[in-house]
Amino acid sequence: MNRRPVRMTAAVLAAFFLAAGCADKKEDKVDPGPTDPKAAVLAAARAYMEAANRDDWKTACGLTSERRRYGTVEDCIANHDEGPAADPGPSASASASASASASAGPRAERADMGPVEASAAVEVPAVGKHPAGYGALVTYTYTWPGKPTVTERLVLRLINEGGTWVVDQRESVRPTDTAQQPDSLALVRSLLTAGG
Repeated sequence: MNRRPVRMTAAVLAAFFLAAGCADKKEDKVDPGPTDPKAAVLAAARAYMEAANRDDWKTACGLTSERRRYGTVEDCIANHDEGPAADPGPSASASASASASASAGPRAERADMGPVEASAAVEVPAVGKHPAGYGALVTYTYTWPGKPTVTERLVLRLINEGGTWVVDQRESVRPTDTAQQPDSLALVRSLLTAGG
């Protein structure tokens, strides 16, 4: 057996592993450049809508732009109903619903909310009072007791504010909108740039 190829292979492997170990130095690392923000945009859109659907205004207002909040997070929370403490939510027991209904008024009866899906993240330009950012299509279902399930679709404009993606614009999607613009990305773009 010839030892020369084995020694050559061992030398090449040793050089490779040494080079790989040296690349761990900070100055040798290659910067991959800016990351695509679409995943973060979709996660923020989903989190905002889930919070708003369960009347968790502390979270929803925290995921809303300063301009859209019309003040601080606390001002935004105060501008909404009494919130989750007075609202048993869609999965509460009948006895909890009855007691909350007596103390919280007409908002105590809740629809069962389906999961929130966020999709079609697309870059959108500044228009009117809204800065440039990303748009996302948000879809969820809800069912009131004794009623058929309804699918709700919204488009949200999200902007980067202090390193966090927050909602700056919220538009309902009507059936006529989807009939005129069946492509999801074009639909998001058109609804968020029409009129400002």
